[in-house]
Amino acid sequence: MLWKKLIERKVRTDSIWRGLAERRGWIQYLFKPKPGESHPDHCSYRSLFPKIIQDIESIENNWRMGKFLLQRINCRSENSKGVYCLQYDDHKIVSGLRDNTIKVWDRVSLQCIKVLTGHTGSVLCQQYERVIISGSSDSTVRVWDVNTGEMVNTLIHHCEAVLHLRFSNGMMVTCSKDRSIAVWDMVSPNEITLRRVLVGHRAAVNVVDFDEKYIVSASGDRTIKVWNTSSCEFVRTLNGHKRGIACLQYRDRLVVSGSSDNTIRLWDIECGACLRVLEGHEELVRCIRFDAKRIVSGAYDGKIKVWNLVAALDPRAPTTTLCLRTLVEHTGRVFRLQFDEFQIVSSSHDDTILIWDFLNYSEPTMPAGSGGSGGGGPPGSGVGSPGGIQGAIGSGLGGAGSMVGAGQLPAALQGGSVNQSGAGGAAARWNMDINDGNSNQ
Repeated sequence: MLWKKLIERKVRTDSIWRGLAERRGWIQYLFKPKPGESHPDHCSYRSLFPKIIQDIESIENNWRMGKFLLQRINCRSENSKGVYCLQYDDHKIVSGLRDNTIKVWDRVSLQCIKVLTGHTGSVLCQQYERVIISGSSDSTVRVWDVNTGEMVNTLIHHCEAVLHLRFSNGMMVTCSKDRSIAVWDMVSPNEITLRRVLVGHRAAVNVVDFDEKYIVSASGDRTIKVWNTSSCEFVRTLNGHKRGIACLQYRDRLVVSGSSDNTIRLWDIECGACLRVLEGHEELVRCIRFDAKRIVSGAYDGKIKVWNLVAALDPRAPTTTLCLRTLVEHTGRVFRLQFDEFQIVSSSHDDTILIWDFLNYSEPTMPAGSGGSGGGGPPGSGVGSPGGIQGAIGSGLGGAGSMVGAGQLPAALQGGSVNQSGAGGAAARWNMDINDGNSNQ
């Protein structure tokens, strides 16, 4: 069937189609049916295709207009003073807190389902796949079993707080307030050995990222340093930020960094050139992520900003076109965020995790007989339902889907080796994990 094959091809090649297929439930009607199952007829697929297009357009419009369904997880406890790090998938959110714990939250009920204890200092960074690996102000890196919550390994190397870590494909990189970067070989959760220590920064190393070609690090000394992943040899320094650098992401040839000079910079890692400076945050830019379309940043001004990445990479694009939307719901400094095509998940000094859902927002319905041509309502105030394509094939097509990939970067940068509501407010000064060469932070 032509329409079925067309939809299947889009699902195979486009991450937003794949994500919608899983979240809306119609993926069960694609590809080879299970024994005993029958697929809908040709007309059903033909009617489904334009509804998918409409759904995608609705999501893009919600991003542009700042329309979202907001969910809030309150992480407040007797000893908590902020949620420093997080990562999510379809089933859970894993968060690291200042109260020395790692808490795991169910995505459906938003209830805490597991508390991991063992660190004796704030949990400043963590990542999970088959295991959770966390770094803390207690100077240790700890490895945990995702399913049981049991601590299975402790790595003692850094002599000050472990500020960030990344692991992938049998390798892990950690960085510390002690100004060093450690490269580790990971054979198993119980067999992690130190390969090399990288030294060169003159202040705390706040963040690292890497792929098979480069390790990239950023520091309170205002610099980004690039290292060869295989040899661990120094390659180059990226200079431009006027104060310490708090965050970055590296993918393909593009590095995006945020600093306590309140700016975001885009860099070509191969030549070291700064491609663009984004201005708009009023305080330190604490966290940043990007995909093929957008940059999303969070700052100590309590705001999350969504930027047009494609425009930012075009030197002809005026600065007024770069910031698409500013989201203000946190009442304290934004510490960490992650996003995909459908949502942002963020954490803050205000002891909350917010889920900004751009997929399931729907406009408030106008009461019958009230007149007017349509309902508006403030962004973030809607209580949405997964509309758009439900009913196109069968019924009951709800359900969660998997976190999807970010797609491809613009061609110019490919080829390298990538309850509700709130208000703004001030937060107490926090000096746990950002070291700026110009201050005591």
